[in-house]
Amino acid sequence: MSDAPRSLRLVLGDQLSPAISSLNDYQDGDLIIIAEVDAEAIYVRHHKKKIAFLFSAMRHFAEELTETGQSVRYIKLDDAGNAGSLVGEVERAIQQDSGTFDRVVITAPGEWRLLDEMRGWAKRLKIDVDIREDTRFVASLDRFATWAEGRKRLTMEYFYREMRKETGLLMDGDQPADGQWNFDQENRKKLPPEISLPKRQTHKTDQITKDVCALVADRFADHFGDLEPLTYGVTRSAAEADLDHFFRYCLADFGDYQDAMAQGEAFLFHSVIALYLNCGLLDPLDVCQRAEAEWKEGRAPINAVEGFVRQIIGWREYVRGLYWLKMPDYAETNFLNASRSLPDFYWTAETRMACVKDTVETTRKHAYAHHIQRLMITGNFALLAGIDPRQVEEWYLLVYADAYEWVELPNTHGMALFADGGVMGTKPYAASGAYINRMSDYCGKCHYAVSKKNGPKACPFNYLYWNFLIENEDKLKGNPRLNMPYRNLAKMSDEKTAAIREDSRRFFKDIGIS
Repeated sequence: MSDAPRSLRLVLGDQLSPAISSLNDYQDGDLIIIAEVDAEAIYVRHHKKKIAFLFSAMRHFAEELTETGQSVRYIKLDDAGNAGSLVGEVERAIQQDSGTFDRVVITAPGEWRLLDEMRGWAKRLKIDVDIREDTRFVASLDRFATWAEGRKRLTMEYFYREMRKETGLLMDGDQPADGQWNFDQENRKKLPPEISLPKRQTHKTDQITKDVCALVADRFADHFGDLEPLTYGVTRSAAEADLDHFFRYCLADFGDYQDAMAQGEAFLFHSVIALYLNCGLLDPLDVCQRAEAEWKEGRAPINAVEGFVRQIIGWREYVRGLYWLKMPDYAETNFLNASRSLPDFYWTAETRMACVKDTVETTRKHAYAHHIQRLMITGNFALLAGIDPRQVEEWYLLVYADAYEWVELPNTHGMALFADGGVMGTKPYAASGAYINRMSDYCGKCHYAVSKKNGPKACPFNYLYWNFLIENEDKLKGNPRLNMPYRNLAKMSDEKTAAIREDSRRFFKDIGIS
């Protein structure tokens, strides 16, 4: 070996892409380390399936890199000497190689807490630490900050339109294809009872995944969620196969029914690729270009393709930009002063509300629920009940296989809970049982009656909706998008508002969060 500079390159568990910026100038003599460490597995008590998915995907990615001739040191959680933290493993690698590395190279992580820690590594390790931008996104952080500068409102729709123009996706010259930027109004259909849902493909577990599942069963038995069966793909080729399956069997109907919910049906027509996108097994721009091709070839309607593309180059890019623009102060806001404790049924699913029970059971089984279940069932309930944002955000971060703080926090803190006071949304996404009944079949099988507004048999979402408006009137009454519900509230008799307050107090006491 010559005296050429050597780099120690750390790849994180959500950076499983050969094109990751920390590897783009890899040269012979460098060492790549990928490590399973307790600190990242338990800083929140992640869903067992989430940990198993990531550990297996990490082990397969290490093999992928090795097969291309790159030097990889993989540290398993139960390896002797495992330091238990990322910085500990970097320090151990430097010591084991007798100080022959000239620098540590890292792609910036997706969480503020970890980036803040990494900024102190150079001082601790006494070596240069090169923290590079994560280039796997369509918009750089500087690009988002430039867009946001000087704006009174950071409206996602306007950012999304700029991303459409810059990528050329679904564009006809400088105008949107088919004359519309957004087809969301067409994407709110309830699922017909006679519709046939596509069968989901599953992936067989190889020995690597079996070993990982045994490890997770042993080390994280007390974490939330079902470990097996683990049927998600854990390789790039498996992720590609799931994407192809979505395009072939689901995309055409995705648009119409993307907001629909159905008892016992976890996936409907959804892609279920966020876990692959967010850990690096799929490339977002490539995914969108392939979706666009489905429309151009006449295999999927534009409302379906536009809705799918908007989730990726619109919402996904937007929430990342917002997270890094506003952190760390963003996480500390609590505009509505919500302070009640998270109910036990978020863990146990032991509730007579059919919609909440099904969403939590789906989450426990799959480490997944689709976006409307997350926003309008568990998120809506937490908003109406005034649950402490920190407790809700920790729940969302740990229960979903696609959840990392950059994407989870804005969606929960801003979109679901309105804890940011309107940075992300123009009004709280508060809804009564009528919305749930309109978009699902839950209410017909529920202990509670969605038609009843008050009393022990009434749907709790009905009186909690009005109780939410009453409790937060000083903060929300001036919001122009809430003028109508507050006018209706003002018309209610004292007896009616007293019944709403009493039903809410009784319900909170019954579920142990009064």
